[in-house]
Amino acid sequence: MNISGSNLPAMSGSGESAELYSAALAKKQQKAEGAAALALIEGAAVNTSAAQTPAKSVTATLGNNINVYV
Repeated sequence: MNISGSNLPAMSGSGESAELYSAALAKKQQKAEGAAALALIEGAAVNTSAAQTPAKSVTATLGNNINVYV
């Protein structure tokens, strides 16, 4: 992998403009992560409510016979 500065966008100043550019990138990333988190939460809420099945009833004899012979 070749990492070089030629692929990076050109910035006129090295002080405040670099900080502003970095802040803008961070803000954009936070918005994207927030949108992804909301989509995940909404998707989980929809799938959970629709996919739940009633639990099977447990009988009194469940687990009384255990086969230990191989």
